[in-house]
Amino acid sequence: MRLTCLNAWGGRMHAELSGWLAQNDPDILCIQEVVHVPGSPAPWLDYRDDGRNLPQRADMLADLATALPTHDITFCPAARGRLWHGEAQVWSQWGLATLTRRGLPVTHQAQGFVHGEFGAQGFGAHPRSRTGHAIRLWRPEGAVVIAHMHGLRDPEQGKADTPARAAQAARLAALVETIRQPGDEVVICGDFNVLPGSETLRTLSRLASRELVTEGDHPGTRNSLYTKPERHADYMMVSAGLSVSHFDVVHEPEVSDHCPLVLTLA
Repeated sequence: MRLTCLNAWGGRMHAELSGWLAQNDPDILCIQEVVHVPGSPAPWLDYRDDGRNLPQRADMLADLATALPTHDITFCPAARGRLWHGEAQVWSQWGLATLTRRGLPVTHQAQGFVHGEFGAQGFGAHPRSRTGHAIRLWRPEGAVVIAHMHGLRDPEQGKADTPARAAQAARLAALVETIRQPGDEVVICGDFNVLPGSETLRTLSRLASRELVTEGDHPGTRNSLYTKPERHADYMMVSAGLSVSHFDVVHEPEVSDHCPLVLTLA
């Protein structure tokens, strides 16, 4: 079974991402920074914040369905905010999604906020609301709970440990515990927005003790499109009893400013 985790950067590299996903064809895709604008007036809209103007793919759920047509999609919106089409404002939903190959037996799932609550009137100030999603997947080898989140962005504190990040990790762990059953293995992944050795990783290691990015001495999970010096943001954590066949941080091709994390279970 192949699991891929990626922060999609708002679909900014839509063509490259769609082509790579179709080729990678994961059984499970955990994807963050997903934009959804039902009935968008254009395929691309602009996100404007802090003097930045970032192109956003307007309906990534439709794009993901085209790239992975044999998968079911669960979208977990964290906020409803404004994007721009020229000078016109367009309401969008923003969050994360889990894609599961159709036919795989998902026996339980849990969705909830790991920080804040649904912001219906705008994205709000940083650190903004964040969701988490967990599924329990039955396998002949034993059930596995797979969870992911997009960790807080904090312009003031960078990627340092904060009380809000500590609470966020505890809430994600609690989400896993709501569906985990005795004997289940666990995978926790996502763009955590923290550095190696963080309190977030220590908290989540109680459920998934191996962190494969740092265990494999990967130099980072950001590529040439990200110009800041800190190279770690994304993590793939697994419980000790899970049989890992292969793990990689994919630097080429570039499909976002984050590198996809690809885990193959035996």
